[in-house]
Amino acid sequence: MPIHPPPERWTDEANGVLDDLRRIVRALRESSRHAESTLGVTGAQLFALRALADSRPLSLNELAARTRTHQSTVSVVAGRLVDRGLVRRTRSESDGRRIELTLTSRGRALLERAPLAAQDKLIEGLDSMPRKEREHLAISLRALVRAMQLEDEAPAMFFEDEEATPSPSPKRAPRAR
Repeated sequence: MPIHPPPERWTDEANGVLDDLRRIVRALRESSRHAESTLGVTGAQLFALRALADSRPLSLNELAARTRTHQSTVSVVAGRLVDRGLVRRTRSESDGRRIELTLTSRGRALLERAPLAAQDKLIEGLDSMPRKEREHLAISLRALVRAMQLEDEAPAMFFEDEEATPSPSPKRAPRAR
């Protein structure tokens, strides 16, 4: 089967799906570019900062749940935020094994001037859909991912792995590893 079927095999449904995916991806990309150019953080980093803003200190697993992202993925983003001095990583006073993440005053100041990340709007949109529609969407997207043979790909935060991450401020030494 050819990669691009002839126009007579195109369907309005497939064209509509492609157009809607393009709209979503464009909104996510533009939001991330705007965050990077105006705030110096990626869209994924802004999304993680917002998740930390409205709560008590969070563990990495709790931050992953809040961002609806795998722990290993959000760990990289959180590490970059710590390196930038926007997030503080401390050991829990009540459980010495638990590492907690909180916003620093610099992180809070950045959020005060930050727009809502497109990821936040995406989640709001999904949450506002009736449950049955979300279920159908999830089933359909999983089928599309399987058809594209992408099911083994690790899902990263939107555009985090593609963008140049700003380097730490010259005033701060990079975190020891």
